[in-house]
Amino acid sequence: MSLHKEISFEDEVCEYLKVHDWLYSVGDATDYDRELALFPADVLAWVEATQPKEWQTLTKNHGSKANETLLKRLRDQLNQRGTLDVLRNGIELLGLKEPLKLAQFKPSLAMNPDVIARYQANRLRVIRQVRYSLNNQNAIDLVLFLNGIPVATVELKTDFTQSVADAVDQYRFDRLPVMKGHAEPLLSFPNGALVHFAVSNSEVQMVTKLEGAATAFLPFNQGNDGGAGNPPNPKGHPTAFLWEQVWARESWLEILGRYLIAKRDKKKKITKVIFPRFHQLDVTRKLLSSVLKDAPGTKYLVQHSAGSGKTNSIAWTAHFFAE
Repeated sequence: MSLHKEISFEDEVCEYLKVHDWLYSVGDATDYDRELALFPADVLAWVEATQPKEWQTLTKNHGSKANETLLKRLRDQLNQRGTLDVLRNGIELLGLKEPLKLAQFKPSLAMNPDVIARYQANRLRVIRQVRYSLNNQNAIDLVLFLNGIPVATVELKTDFTQSVADAVDQYRFDRLPVMKGHAEPLLSFPNGALVHFAVSNSEVQMVTKLEGAATAFLPFNQGNDGGAGNPPNPKGHPTAFLWEQVWARESWLEILGRYLIAKRDKKKKITKVIFPRFHQLDVTRKLLSSVLKDAPGTKYLVQHSAGSGKTNSIAWTAHFFAE
């Protein structure tokens, strides 16, 4: 019964995304390349559609091995530089004058028609039951992709038999970034998925770096009448805001393009990736919206508790105002 309910939960999330500008097909998991941790068809389709001249050069230089060359180079660059840097800055390939773009985020001033066309061509895809491991047949409930590159993983649990804590424990004990001495590309940091969500009908938690039993998840909830959790949703699950609002196409691309922050040490090695919590997204977006419509000089009061990320909320807001 619990498995049936969880499958129904998956169905509901995927079908919603499918009718709201995401790509979804039941059989997609068979085309996922677990060694490269990529969905090759979308990588190739994105490049061919958005950068035809560069694609032509690749096929001219590498012939029948153009696809293999591109995908291998992409994985190498992900391993060396991290997923966030590759998505934002592209990769260099021999024979190309400019870096090959792997995504197009919305510019502050949307004036260039080529940039707008690339932005609209972004391929968001959700794949369910992804067998990701090089060491076993474990499957993650959902993986979210941008142009064939995995950006989020999701474990779903239904409150009928389990809770969000069970999804968290699944990540901590069964979704290990290293198995038998070998890294799992999808779950590795910082070259795998950028964020991992534990989701039940009532609560959401998230983390950007899996570290086995030491992994510390953070709440990703709206709050409920001044308390923890989420308010009741008369139209469905209390956590529906995640796929209806946060993963909405414009919202999700903005988060990936503008919000995520990679922290580096003195050797420029990425040590941490910051993903905004829901209240941080909420406050920055509300402030931007209000300032655009309110009269100059309007005063605002933003309440935050200790440890809630005030510094990042202020930094994001100031940065977006400057833009």
